[in-house]
Amino acid sequence: MPTLSRRRFNAAALASTLAAPALASAENKAAKVALLLSGVIADGGWGQLAYEGLKSLDNRPGFKTAYAENISQAQIPQVARGYADDGYDLVIGHGFEFGSPLLDVAPDYPQASFLVSSFQPQPKVPGNILYADLAYFDAAYAAGALAALISEKKQAVGFVGGGDNPTQQRMSRAFVAAAERTQPGLKGVSIVTGDYNNAAKGRETALTMIGNGADVIWHAADVTGLGAIQGAVARDVKVLGCYSDQTSLAPNNMGTSFEMNLAGMVVTQAMAVAGGTFKGGTEWRPSVQEVWLLKSGRNGDHNPKVVSAEAWAAFQAVWNDLGARRIDAAALVK
Repeated sequence: MPTLSRRRFNAAALASTLAAPALASAENKAAKVALLLSGVIADGGWGQLAYEGLKSLDNRPGFKTAYAENISQAQIPQVARGYADDGYDLVIGHGFEFGSPLLDVAPDYPQASFLVSSFQPQPKVPGNILYADLAYFDAAYAAGALAALISEKKQAVGFVGGGDNPTQQRMSRAFVAAAERTQPGLKGVSIVTGDYNNAAKGRETALTMIGNGADVIWHAADVTGLGAIQGAVARDVKVLGCYSDQTSLAPNNMGTSFEMNLAGMVVTQAMAVAGGTFKGGTEWRPSVQEVWLLKSGRNGDHNPKVVSAEAWAAFQAVWNDLGARRIDAAALVK
């Protein structure tokens, strides 16, 4: 039977709440997959979607799974080594903060595979570690274009960011560039809050932007982003969701959500490891249309009460150009 085990970590101790399952015999050895998170699995987005992919492996024969949440930067090497020592075949570091630490860990465990859901940090990496360019900048460009298209006042639209890291900063610039290209004269504004887990800060940031004329808000900030959505609803302006389908949080205000197919990422790479086709030593680059899904609850891909047919058609042209790589958002925000 596949099993899902969990490890919790804090600054006081590194303790396992469940013992790692013993390796199966060589004839029927299960593929063991561990997901490492700096946040929690119940964040409504980034962590939760990856966890759902991990959990879905339990419905497939031949997998054993485990996860650890709330891992600090300092704890990453020890936690990753613990799973590798326990015989895990795939260790997934979910986020930018895992990039450099796992780069140091991977060479010591050639029998294991490692996946980091962030960009490759240097030209050459060990052959058993795979990084992922998950089209963040394309998605941010798309969100900026859509925000400009659905803005009523055509004065300003806003982006609320999370952690102050290069990925968030470049997403911020992509959003602004797209908004201002799409609607000349409109101002794209952005604030990277430096925090993924502060709803109050997200609400305050959104309200500040709205006070300065923004009438559409997009976030990429997990729990902080939930606060940004609350701020948009409080001032009855339009909002776009991120990472998961967040329509239920603002059914009358949300045009669409840019949902990351993180579950698909976990399943795809776990299956590759199990099948012996995992391609480490490089960077995986799925298209924006493969890794980001447009969701609006029962509405389908967008809410027609928030996004006009004309605006959606114009957005679809941008979306398709991004998917075909005719627009290279990453190149715009180097």
